[in-house]
Amino acid sequence: MAIEVSSVPDTTASLDPLERIDAYEQWQRSEGVPVVKGFYIEDLNALELGRWERKGGAGAIVNLEGTGGVNDMHVVEIGPGRASEPERHIYEEMIYVLSGRGSTQVWYDESRKASFEWGSGSLFAVPVNANYRIFNSSGVQPARYASVTNAPTIISLFHNTGFVFNNSYEFEDRFGGQDDYFAREGTLHRGRTLETNFVANVHTIQLHDWKARGGGGTNVMIELAQNSMGAHVSQFRPGTYKKAHRHGPGAHVIILDGVGFSLLWREGDESWQKCDWRPGAVVVPPENWFHEHFNTGPEPARYLALRFTGLHYKQRGAFQSGASDVSVKEGGAQIEYEDEDPKIHALFERELAGHGAACRMRGLVAWCTSEL
Repeated sequence: MAIEVSSVPDTTASLDPLERIDAYEQWQRSEGVPVVKGFYIEDLNALELGRWERKGGAGAIVNLEGTGGVNDMHVVEIGPGRASEPERHIYEEMIYVLSGRGSTQVWYDESRKASFEWGSGSLFAVPVNANYRIFNSSGVQPARYASVTNAPTIISLFHNTGFVFNNSYEFEDRFGGQDDYFAREGTLHRGRTLETNFVANVHTIQLHDWKARGGGGTNVMIELAQNSMGAHVSQFRPGTYKKAHRHGPGAHVIILDGVGFSLLWREGDESWQKCDWRPGAVVVPPENWFHEHFNTGPEPARYLALRFTGLHYKQRGAFQSGASDVSVKEGGAQIEYEDEDPKIHALFERELAGHGAACRMRGLVAWCTSEL
């Protein structure tokens, strides 16, 4: 028996397409502040800012290419003798003080505020959704900070700014209003990992050997305020460079000390993105791009990386590149010196010559013939 199939008219052709909404972009526009894009910024201290009412000062939002849209950076300046507007939000925020000195109050209960002082080079994270206010204690100089937040992810996920900025929930597992919350001594764990709520100065924080990354490198991994995001500080010697590696998006590498450059490239790509840097520069390597940092100056180079992912809390869906100090040939994310493109070392030699500096890679890189 034959079955008749009647044709069903397509009624979708006349329908309007479903609107695509970027809630984070909408919020960003509504803030009315400058938005900075690109691969890297040469100097956060010189970045042009505009009035930011929410912050009670001047500011800019930074969306660099390598974030992949998962996180952002807020650069904020508080005028002499001024204070920021009280604020709270359910996205995480790690704050690095570029210049100035002052104090911060943090609270859930208006009658019980934790207060601590900070200066240039300090690093801290306000516990998620706690109220906070930042005070500039200088009556002469402005105070400027750069913070990395996961606001793009959180605002896009909930697409409701009332929920993000006016939520009354108290995360007591992260912060219970303790007076000494930011004064406690941190705990150092295996793997150079420091769990703390406040770092007085990232320029002088104690680092630990990490020889596998090259360049005579030292490092400390930092977990702040029970965040899902994380940070680390690394340093490497003059006339050297670290081994190339790759990882997920959103690692804001802020140069603390030294002069040099970074190379970024996609696997299999013969061209590099070159970013020259000095203190105050920031570069964000794109997801799964190899990148390598080079010290062409006379002093050790040190940087602070504020990352989308931390070590304590695993984030589902986060890019897994393998161990950052294990060769890609062994399932890791690192290119060993003997496996790198010889043209990279040749470029490094030329850059050193331009600075009148000596190469100290002999014995580490097979094709390095420079004398110390």
